Amino acid sequence: MSLYQWMDARLGPADTFSVPLNVNALHYGTGVFEGIRSYATQDGAAVFRLREHLLRMKQGCEVIGIDFDMDEIGEAILAVLRANQHRDAYIRPLSFYGSGLGLDVEALQQHHWVASVPWNSHLGSAKVKLAHSPFRRNRHTSIPPLKLCGAYVNSLMAKHEATKRGFGEALFTDESGLVVECTGENVFMVKNGQITAVEHPDALGGITRRTVIELTGADSRAVSLEELREADEIFLTGTSAEIAQVGQLDQRELGPNPVTLTLRARYLGIVRGESAEHERWLTRF
Repeated sequence: MSLYQWMDARLGPADTFSVPLNVNALHYGTGVFEGIRSYATQDGAAVFRLREHLLRMKQGCEVIGIDFDMDEIGEAILAVLRANQHRDAYIRPLSFYGSGLGLDVEALQQHHWVASVPWNSHLGSAKVKLAHSPFRRNRHTSIPPLKLCGAYVNSLMAKHEATKRGFGEALFTDESGLVVECTGENVFMVKNGQITAVEHPDALGGITRRTVIELTGADSRAVSLEELREADEIFLTGTSAEIAQVGQLDQRELGPNPVTLTLRARYLGIVRGESAEHERWLTRF
């Protein structure tokens, strides 16, 4: 049975939607997406920090000139989840330019699409093997750190290179040796029990990153690769990755991760509706 999706104000089976091969977004990356999670709770299911995700997506759409209605897409997300009867799921909204080749997109049709699939953390609960990448992250002065489709070729290249070397994720640094982020996650370090959020202008403003800072009061600042190598613990944050412990950075193996594991357990409790204090972050459906 086909899963339900939503496109351009219509909810229907996924196999009833299609786009032609000359769609502009396929050729030039002229689209904006988000990655959003829903979770099963004791009282139904809930989307985590839906409004924050939609605000970031709206920012991306404004950059490339796509009209974006947060209320419409928010309702579409909930409709898709209900139609698919999904609880633990990954939600992918996508806004993009339609048929037409070339970079003059003003006259092209704009499309909006939403899908959901059953999901668990893409990095899993095992420790991540992290490799310092030879590639640089897109500079924020060239491409803003938002979820612009074409920009993610940069992530693909770095991830592919790290995978060929036997690692599970790649770490970007800049020309000065400052840590930026991973291909799809922000970076944190723990030293002497103190949590630090890596800050860099080229890094995505992660919603899970913001959540961890709000929960822990972590210091947000620039961190060099040399300092990161000396950390007691390293962990990664992202909507799909949640809070993932790093077990190895290049050739250095890290020890136990008590701070990371405690924080991860707290986070998973919050997204599953176990904290009345943080109910405001949940959109129940």
